[in-house]
Amino acid sequence: MTATSLRLVAHAHTTALRRAHFGGSGEGLDEGGRRAALAQAQARRSFPGVDDVCVCSPAVAAVQTAEALELSPRLEAALADCDHGDWAGRSIEEIAVEQPHALHEWMSEPESAPHGGESVAAVRDRVGRWLDGQRGAERRITAIAHPLVIRVAVVHALDLPLPTYRQVDVEPLAVVRLTGRGARWHLRLSPPAG
Repeated sequence: MTATSLRLVAHAHTTALRRAHFGGSGEGLDEGGRRAALAQAQARRSFPGVDDVCVCSPAVAAVQTAEALELSPRLEAALADCDHGDWAGRSIEEIAVEQPHALHEWMSEPESAPHGGESVAAVRDRVGRWLDGQRGAERRITAIAHPLVIRVAVVHALDLPLPTYRQVDVEPLAVVRLTGRGARWHLRLSPPAG
């Protein structure tokens, strides 16, 4: 039986992540995010040369994270962050004041998209199709994406109810490992690199 080893890496900090803003794909890493990614590359020399393939979201922050980790990724549209529509670039606090019911709907109902962009369910479906397409290939993949994309990937991989994505915390530069065997994905927890 062939196995796929998938390492999902959350891109480093951006200003939008630090300030709780709905991000956009054109935002790059902030200075702290860039330094953290470079430090991780120095501390974890296991990144370069290990994987058969590296892919990343087309978001600038994902590409910059890959470059800081000394990886040469291929862009993968399926790993793009959620399209936040009219809320892109705006703070959660601002939306809470101006559109409290819409924000509550978006945060409590994964199928809703009151901002005119993508629902969390749509992101999960898109990411899930990509994830399912990777299973069974005997290769190692590193995929760099926004924390939300990784959260819904974990929920899809473990066949959890979609609302549980809110209970999966993924920090910038976090690494989640999945192993695909047959029709299932397995979450793989490893000791820290030493």
